[in-house]
Amino acid sequence: MHSVERPQVELCEGSGSAHCSEFRIGGVSVRVAGQNNDDVTLVPSLEPFRAETLASDITIQVEWTRTLGPGAGRQLFDSGSLWRLYEDGTEFRFDFSAPILGTQPYKRLLVDSQFRRARLQMSSECFVAKGYAVAPLEYPLDELLIMHRLTQEKAIELHSCGIVRADGTGNLFVGHSGAGKSTTTRLWTAYEDVEVLSDDRIIVRRETPESPGRVRMYGTPWHGEAAYASPGSALLARIFILEHGKGNVLTRLPASQAVAELFARSFVPFHRHDYVDSALDFLHELVGAVPCYHYAFEPNETAVGRILEFRD
Repeated sequence: MHSVERPQVELCEGSGSAHCSEFRIGGVSVRVAGQNNDDVTLVPSLEPFRAETLASDITIQVEWTRTLGPGAGRQLFDSGSLWRLYEDGTEFRFDFSAPILGTQPYKRLLVDSQFRRARLQMSSECFVAKGYAVAPLEYPLDELLIMHRLTQEKAIELHSCGIVRADGTGNLFVGHSGAGKSTTTRLWTAYEDVEVLSDDRIIVRRETPESPGRVRMYGTPWHGEAAYASPGSALLARIFILEHGKGNVLTRLPASQAVAELFARSFVPFHRHDYVDSALDFLHELVGAVPCYHYAFEPNETAVGRILEFRD
């Protein structure tokens, strides 16, 4: 609940709504429509990802209601702070709450099981009455929606930084928090003229549905300490599992171990086994198409030089 700039948004012709905005993250296009300009204003982190789309993968209709009371359905997940997920028939419900806005949800996302069509209900009691700025698509709603949509596609979000060299070579450095992703980003930007797609979260997917052997990585708005977040993408050449170590040692991982290492550093909704199975299937495909290495690196420029001189 923060103040946001209000850039002009387009009129939403033929949708029944007065205004709409569109953005694309990781190959997933989203269209949000509403009756007010504020309903569809993108938060600053999403502005670089604004894009016109001919056909959206996800459509969101923003609606206002006086208050949002308890809903029906079975609880699937509780984040412990900002949101809870429920299943109600063929629909999922994400309830977002914050102590500063009271005990009831301040917004609610109702979305179909394929994560294609959604209604975003906003509580006027929380926002209008309490005087808080409206930012319907603020984090974590944007990431939750995209992450769940990826379960329907050959794609996954990984805890990683994506580095693209001037010649277009794309290297993905995957690691838990503290493994060295932001350090790796700073080393590469100091050493070479590179594009950093993100220093914390990257979406990886087939380049096209018909090309399992070609994998592309995409930047996301959800950056880490180094604050890199680009809407760009690149073909993926190699994957490195990061760990602080001595000697900048690279070890090729067998497929089964590579899948396990990547899965442990992925953002996958664990509340449904079919989502987990889909993620594992794609990771098997990924490591079959892109070589994956364990990288015990030293946090200095020699870590970059080791990659530059490396040959598979």
